Amino acid sequence: MKNQRATFGKSFAQIIIDILCVFFSYWIAFILRYDGHIFPRSYDWESFSTWIPWITAIFIISFTVFRFYTTMWQFASLDELLTIFYGTTFAALIVTIIGFTLSWPVFHVRRFPWGVYIIGWVFAIFFVGASRFSFRLIRRLKRRNQINREDGEEFHRVMIIGAGEMGSMVIKDMKTAPESKGIPVIAIDDNKSKKGTRIHGVKVVGGRESIPKMAVRYNIDQIVLAIASASKKDKQDILSICAKTGCQLKTIPALYEIIEDSADPLKVRNVDIVDLLGRDEIKLNTAEISGYLKNKTVLVTGGGGSIGSELCRQIAYFNPKKLIIFDIYENNAYDLQNELLMRFKHLNLEVLIGSVRDKARIEHIFSVCKPDVVFHAAAHKHVPLMEMSPGEAVKNNVFGTLNVAQACDKFGVNRMVLISTDKAVNPTNIMGATKRICELIIQYSSRHSKTDYVAVRFGNVLGSNGSVIPLFKKQIAAGGPVTVTHPDIIRYFMTIPEAARLVIQAGGMARGGEIFVLDMGQPVKIVDLAKNLIRLSGLQPDVDIKIQYTGLRPGEKLYEELLLDSEGGCQKTSHELIYIGTPIPFNEDTFINQIEKLRDVAGSNNVEMMNVVHELVPTYSGHAEETDALAN
Repeated sequence: MKNQRATFGKSFAQIIIDILCVFFSYWIAFILRYDGHIFPRSYDWESFSTWIPWITAIFIISFTVFRFYTTMWQFASLDELLTIFYGTTFAALIVTIIGFTLSWPVFHVRRFPWGVYIIGWVFAIFFVGASRFSFRLIRRLKRRNQINREDGEEFHRVMIIGAGEMGSMVIKDMKTAPESKGIPVIAIDDNKSKKGTRIHGVKVVGGRESIPKMAVRYNIDQIVLAIASASKKDKQDILSICAKTGCQLKTIPALYEIIEDSADPLKVRNVDIVDLLGRDEIKLNTAEISGYLKNKTVLVTGGGGSIGSELCRQIAYFNPKKLIIFDIYENNAYDLQNELLMRFKHLNLEVLIGSVRDKARIEHIFSVCKPDVVFHAAAHKHVPLMEMSPGEAVKNNVFGTLNVAQACDKFGVNRMVLISTDKAVNPTNIMGATKRICELIIQYSSRHSKTDYVAVRFGNVLGSNGSVIPLFKKQIAAGGPVTVTHPDIIRYFMTIPEAARLVIQAGGMARGGEIFVLDMGQPVKIVDLAKNLIRLSGLQPDVDIKIQYTGLRPGEKLYEELLLDSEGGCQKTSHELIYIGTPIPFNEDTFINQIEKLRDVAGSNNVEMMNVVHELVPTYSGHAEETDALAN
């Protein structure tokens, strides 16, 4: 009720102001029409006093129709200016038509001269527009006074990267939004013709090469990247330059973030290490994907994990008949359940708890739920931990995959997609060796079942559970040091959404038995990743935060590969970032015997178990650290 009274009071005040604006517009029109004489003849005053109430009423009705009194004029822009023009012109046109068509002798008054109508219309636009835009002026002055009253610590001096439409919107928002704590000082744009120009009063001082110098000259402490149309590579180059300034870096959301996460396009966020990867966003063939996911029952094992949970988010967009999350860790599964039900109101979701090791549990779920598509993401993946517990890696990864694969065959699943890893190529650790055996299970199953089995192999995922990024962030927050195993160690990296999209896309291409290899882009040195993350925190590597080298861990190698030598080259697919590795022939008759032998010794005879793993994966060059006494 209180808000309604305030709104009514504000609208009533605006109506009074509009009445005065219209009155003075036509009064000044009379003065100018008669060379400065105020109503030289009595009948002119009689005409004016007779018709000005009607003229005013027509204008107020027109303003109401054009919603003048429901517009927030403190945010007025070009659209609102056009509204003022249209509303005022419409009213002036009606006044003119009535003035020249009505039978004046009935009222014993004469019509206004043409000049009065035209001049009155022009002044009405000016006065009404000025009264409306004064709201913006008052708001701007209040904002400036607010900044001047502060001691300067709370407000940031901001450099805007990009002097286009998005840059203009960000600058205007910073200058007008009362909650904004940024003061736009200068703008940067690579378009040389813009240098020296101003955008909402903010000067464009040069291109990206001038960022470090201008940051110092103008005492900048925050940089906002506002380039909506730039490629990921251009953004990476610019952010790499910005990271060296020591300023706090922020960026506007990418288009996919706005669409998928309902992000506010003007709400800047902190620049993350993901923004420095330098790849454009993955484009999906939605028609191909919809064909095998829409109106289908989809099961995701390990659905609460990093990759599994993102797979569930992406799958939900394709309107499955039912999405089933299967995970042994109920906390992650519960959080994901709540998130998905909030974001996808009509999603038919079921969350089941259990282990892929439990064959009876797996078969019960398959028999009841009857999934059409299975994404198998459940696995032990931490290399150093699995080196100390190799039996657990074998039991969970190998036999968990075997249980799921056999259930797919038994219950007529259309398609199974295994999440594999580049560590399966020439593995030096037991985790990679078990994932290579999983790939062999997929290849074997595809030749003996109507189900289409495929594996998708990719490298490290930024921000996943156990990855280096969360560890580095914790170390930086604690003041360092940041620990890197070796100065020359490199890895392929991909974001979680990128990996999930490509896995789903590869699943749509499956014909059975393929090992899809994802294009991971250029490998990244881990030490460079650490340095960039330190800079993004506004600190300097080896000055504010030390980098400490700890040596390679058990089972770790300096670089990863995506293909075995014997797999040769990759076959191209319809997607530019997805390839198919050439399958390696293996003895299928002895394969099953070796798998059963591995089952007998896993967790009971560690030495024999490792021998069988070497037989199954001849390229495996590592050895586990766990002793027989600790095997389980």
